[in-house]
Amino acid sequence: MVTGNEHDAIGANRPGGRGGAVKNAKMKDVAALAGVSPKTVSNVINGFVHVAPGTRERVEQAIRTLGYRPNVSARNLRRGRTGMIGLVLPELNIPYFTELAEQFLAVAEEHGRTLLIEQTLGDRAREAAVIDGLGDQVVDGIVLSPLGLHGQALAERVDAMPLVLIGERPSGGLTDHVAIDNVSAAREAVAHLIAGGRRRIAAIGAQLEPDVGTPLLRMAGYHQALRDAGLPVDERLEIETARYHLADGAEAMRTLLDAGDPPDAVFCFNDALALGALRTLYERRVRVPQDIAVMGFDDVDAGRYAIPSLSSVAPDKAAVARQAVQLLLDRIEAPDTAAREIVIGHQLRVRESSAITR
Repeated sequence: MVTGNEHDAIGANRPGGRGGAVKNAKMKDVAALAGVSPKTVSNVINGFVHVAPGTRERVEQAIRTLGYRPNVSARNLRRGRTGMIGLVLPELNIPYFTELAEQFLAVAEEHGRTLLIEQTLGDRAREAAVIDGLGDQVVDGIVLSPLGLHGQALAERVDAMPLVLIGERPSGGLTDHVAIDNVSAAREAVAHLIAGGRRRIAAIGAQLEPDVGTPLLRMAGYHQALRDAGLPVDERLEIETARYHLADGAEAMRTLLDAGDPPDAVFCFNDALALGALRTLYERRVRVPQDIAVMGFDDVDAGRYAIPSLSSVAPDKAAVARQAVQLLLDRIEAPDTAAREIVIGHQLRVRESSAITR
């Protein structure tokens, strides 16, 4: 227990007297309250990784207590930096990317950075134009989720500015990359459906891409789960979609139902496809999960409130943002360090749409 006298003593040690925010608090005030050097305070503010967790926590608490606000603009000018980082995503109207952007905004703010968000619509030329347009005069570095850029076109951008990749397209060792194990995640999702007694499991979201990406990796996991269970791979149950939107999922589900001999489960390569499929099943009066179970991927908020609630693979979106931003800040400080590959964890969220009913 801390007594009133002890509270007074703590308050007396704070610059400005009795605790609380201090008007025009300076870095040296934060250092004095946290019991560290001003250099350590600067390291915490700049997001350097070599600060011990306990020390970082004391400094952050002192910053909050004193209401200290670093002069970010002045600091960045001295260092030749803009204080801004870029986040380049394919489509902001896909819920997964919207929720991921929110996580990046929070992490960037924790590090005292401003986040500039751009979308590319998955177009290779637009991805290149956005990166080139941002340049090092606008942002200090970029986190990119590429769909089109790869090979030499990507290598040229990596050499030009700090760049971290997220998503399914690997960097080929060119730069840092943060992703989940899509093959393993898809395999677990389909294995769950098989464990519930499903034997004709369709896949919605196939795409004929020449390069490694989300569709190929999740299809590989789907195939592995079928083989593990001794089930045949039936290409008639693999439905290609132009995009990963609600309407694509609804149309794909109609295709499956109209073909006759419908599946008893559907694995959708993202939640938007799954929610669209649920709508078609509702319109056709097909019971979910009694007649057809549905599994999504991404665990977006809307899935929890669907009727029935949507089972889904849940990537750790907060960890993706946290790791990607930290890698980018490290690369900004030390651009010649070796590229790192980080695999983020995932969980299977089982809800009503795939509940075992048999």
